[in-house]
Amino acid sequence: MSETIDTRALPAVITTYLTVDQARDLDPALACYTDDAVVTDEGRTHRGKHEIRNWLNRAASRYTYTTTLVAAHHVDNEHYVAVHHLQGDFPGGVVDLRLQFTLDGDRIAELVIEP
Repeated sequence: MSETIDTRALPAVITTYLTVDQARDLDPALACYTDDAVVTDEGRTHRGKHEIRNWLNRAASRYTYTTTLVAAHHVDNEHYVAVHHLQGDFPGGVVDLRLQFTLDGDRIAELVIEP
């Protein structure tokens, strides 16, 4: 069961990641991940920093959109959820995405993105 928290209460690595990802700043975003991290987005799984780098590159160039962090949840000390409201030129134009983070210390070990 998760607890709703203030978005400012998310761990530093998550807030850093969300900030640099929104700025489409690839290297600092990649630095937030563990070497063997896993990202699942749009039904595809990307393993390790090489695949995650490729995914970040594609995601940044595919569509133009704005994001607003609208909610955050604390599941336990390793699991957090950030809810982003996106608006842009992607199919449908508007979506709320749940970014489900699993942390390993001060790095992201897993990220699952789903509506």
